[in-house]
Amino acid sequence: MIEFYPHQEDVLEQTKGRMKCAHYLKMGLGKTFTGAEQMVRLAAEYNLLVCQKSKVGDWINHITAYYPHLNVTDYTKKDAEIQPGVIVINYELVWRRPEFKKMSGFTLMLDESSKIMHDTAKVTKFIKKLKYDGLILLSGTPCGGRYELFLSQIHMLGWPISKSLFYKQYCVTESFKTTDGMWHKQVVGYKNIDRLKRKLADYGAVFMETEDALKLPDVNDQVIKINPPAQHKQFINDRIVIVDGEEIVGDTPLKTMLGCRKICAYHNEDKFAALSDLVESADDRVIVFYNFTAEYIKAYDAVKHLNRPVSAVNGQAVNLTAYENCERSITFVQYQAGAMGLNLQKARRIVYLSPPLQWELFDQSKARIRRIGQKKTCFYYYLTTTDSVEEKIYKTLKQRKNFDEILFLRECIVND
Repeated sequence: MIEFYPHQEDVLEQTKGRMKCAHYLKMGLGKTFTGAEQMVRLAAEYNLLVCQKSKVGDWINHITAYYPHLNVTDYTKKDAEIQPGVIVINYELVWRRPEFKKMSGFTLMLDESSKIMHDTAKVTKFIKKLKYDGLILLSGTPCGGRYELFLSQIHMLGWPISKSLFYKQYCVTESFKTTDGMWHKQVVGYKNIDRLKRKLADYGAVFMETEDALKLPDVNDQVIKINPPAQHKQFINDRIVIVDGEEIVGDTPLKTMLGCRKICAYHNEDKFAALSDLVESADDRVIVFYNFTAEYIKAYDAVKHLNRPVSAVNGQAVNLTAYENCERSITFVQYQAGAMGLNLQKARRIVYLSPPLQWELFDQSKARIRRIGQKKTCFYYYLTTTDSVEEKIYKTLKQRKNFDEILFLRECIVND
């Protein structure tokens, strides 16, 4: 018998008997437990559980441990067959499995349902065509702070509101002219969000903030300012530079933004020196978040002289052996691969080598250590290149917004 926290019991009570529901619980509140229990209570013969690649093993272990009567199939394996019980697969593979289109009457559970925000994505189109009876959506940030991307999930829950009406009632837009001479229309804010959440409650959605349910440890944020390399100013002026043999060209605003990010992220030796100093001064586990593969390679080289065990979570591998077993380990995590879903509360320190562009990834990454089970103050270190795009990105992320090409132009980082 699973012993749930009071807030988890409350969530399950609110969605009791519902065939379609959403547990939008902030990170660390245990939506894995509520989602799995909701699925079991629906008692479908077949259950399709779609999650991130890095979470497949965690879900299999969770269901096996708490619901041993259920058969669990790892459908990421090539020889796997559809069987009664729980079928676990990741988002990158599910839309490549046409046999799921033949299924009907099953329960579909989407862990980190924000993965289906974009209606034009292949995975979203595939999932929306499935013939399920039961639906469970799980996410701490269901739309990444961008409510205009919420419609896919809203429609799946059964609310048939049109896009135009949704924008009219819940979004604030404005048009502006950028330095490239083009006019753009952008969502700049939102309205009536409390009313939106009340309406979604009618369709089985439960929203819960961490502060409403738990007392989590204190947070200590530390911004560590890093001087920009000489090539940064050269690139801003000339839109082209060669650094360590890599030619970086900014012939479009998007490429200019990417070039600035690369130079700040992994062509800045002062940043890696600061990382080395930070890790050396910490006598416990350290988590390091990064964007680019080249950034990871240089970061690894910068700390290898410390002879500390290393784990890594990225698009190529998920290896947490050192993290699990070694108190003084270093764990490198690429945002896209591990900002969502991982339980890293054995650590209490996160170092941000460079910021992501998506607020959702930034917000979720923080909750990898500040969650149920964490009892110590959590430290976040932001290695920030001064007078650069990184400062602009962090400023935007703190406003719970994504940073994109439009903002890059609007913030006048590029001055033609």
